[in-house]
Amino acid sequence: MTSRASTVHSPRPDTILMVESFIQEHSGEYKKRALWENLPRKVMYQTCSVIISYLQDSGKIAADAKGKICWIYHPGLVQRYINNPGLKI
Repeated sequence: MTSRASTVHSPRPDTILMVESFIQEHSGEYKKRALWENLPRKVMYQTCSVIISYLQDSGKIAADAKGKICWIYHPGLVQRYINNPGLKI
């Protein structure tokens, strides 16, 4: 028998994209709670935390020394390094 407390809710793709876009537009402006409070749509704090963890784990965002969340993912730059014959991966 499973308890309701152990059930994990997965964020919807449109919610993930909304948070990603907001972080890109406001990179380095907000800490986690302030970011959550200023999202264009209301999202449960737990859902926002799951999304932020996912984005950190996937290398798209990082938190600076003050805890402000910054967008660090730049696929064009990565592609430029991959295509540089003088660099090895």
